[in-house]
Amino acid sequence: MTTLPSLILSIIYNYSPRKTGVGEFHYSSPTMKTNVEMSSLSVKTTYGMIYVHMLQNVDLKTVLAEQQKFFEKKSLGVERDQLTKISKLVKAPFAVVITGLRRCGKSTLLAQIENKYHKGRGFFVNFEDERLTGFESEDFNNLHSDLAELFGEKKVFFLDEIQNVSGWERWVRRMIDDGYKIYITGSNASLLSQELGSRLTGRHVTVEIFPFSFKEYLMMIKRKYKIGKQATTLITARHRSWLKLFLLSGGIPDAVSQPSIQWLKILYDDVMYRDIAARYKIESLSSLKALGYYLMSNIAELTSYNKLKQLLFVSSQNTVKDYVTYMNNAYLIFPLSVFSYSVKRQLIAPKKIYAVDTGLARSVSQSTLENTGELLENAVFLELKRRYGNNVYYYKSEANLEVDFYIPSAKLLIQVCEKLDSPDTIGREVKGLNSAIAETPRGTRGIILSSSFVASNMSEYPTFQVADWLYDSKNMA
Repeated sequence: MTTLPSLILSIIYNYSPRKTGVGEFHYSSPTMKTNVEMSSLSVKTTYGMIYVHMLQNVDLKTVLAEQQKFFEKKSLGVERDQLTKISKLVKAPFAVVITGLRRCGKSTLLAQIENKYHKGRGFFVNFEDERLTGFESEDFNNLHSDLAELFGEKKVFFLDEIQNVSGWERWVRRMIDDGYKIYITGSNASLLSQELGSRLTGRHVTVEIFPFSFKEYLMMIKRKYKIGKQATTLITARHRSWLKLFLLSGGIPDAVSQPSIQWLKILYDDVMYRDIAARYKIESLSSLKALGYYLMSNIAELTSYNKLKQLLFVSSQNTVKDYVTYMNNAYLIFPLSVFSYSVKRQLIAPKKIYAVDTGLARSVSQSTLENTGELLENAVFLELKRRYGNNVYYYKSEANLEVDFYIPSAKLLIQVCEKLDSPDTIGREVKGLNSAIAETPRGTRGIILSSSFVASNMSEYPTFQVADWLYDSKNMA
């Protein structure tokens, strides 16, 4: 696809009082030559006004040239932790697939990869550009020839939000076989996994990216953190204030760099409507919105699909389960299962729900989420998710005592408690760890994370300042 000259865009708007009013957009393009000849139009739906823009007389080569120029001049920002893992994949003969929430830094990570490992040797294409509307899998070959004509032959491709193109995986597989290095980003875990599993089994590695960690956040706001003997009482108090600010504002890059703009609300609506409601043709938008509000307002709490069904007055438990899955696929939330050797127990036991970002959760809950203990636990979960992926659980002992997190592969149990300000509180956390350690494999360790200072003789388990642990968890687990 060098250009889209006589693109015919037809918009079919399926609406009835029984449906939500989702607009379905279809196009046909009998010829693909030089220019788009369509201006713009709009359709009113229950989601609000949907605008469809087709820029007139736009040559695709111009679009590609503009994208490449933007990519090469893109600010590199804070170096992301994922670069360490990616450094080991640069010369590997398979695709690197970067997935994560919208606006969490995937495109910036691509720019960092290009700058560090492939300087001046890669093509960049952003498939979310509305000027590429109508791009199909058979257009990839023409796209490649246009890029080579513009910039000379290169052996690396950076393909942003490629899930928007049906059948992309066939072309990527062929390019890998021909010796090209491919980096892909996407915002929907389910769509990517289906396509990767069908065509790229054994030919890709997935790298998940999240909003800024506490350490990355401090780098972004230019704060220096001191651990150990360097940390005086005054410095420790400063660390706690930084942590509280991080918990309240979150780590979405745009929201951190431009806090005066309502980035979080815009992002949440974008994900809910574009990535979930429209993509999955949700018929009850009000139920989806109510579920999102409830889950984001009750992070780190146990819940069940049956409880959610009753709260939302939804007829089917499967509908609630589907909605939770869609939100998980879009990286809004993460359901955490209880650890059990019984798959059945894992499936039916209540889940703990965590948000992808504490600031995003507070934005959705309209600041009703003020319990910093829950925000603290959510931040610890996200750090564990970064390190251990899906190998994180909560633990419920036979004595019905709960431990916040259990990582079987690391033989590690973690309790999170904002304030260890009484012997009773410390005793409760210790009792839960004792019960779990008695039931888990030999060598399993327990630690306690808290914002409080705890004397070493008050707990039989190592106790860390949670700010220190979030900043340098690798040396404290």
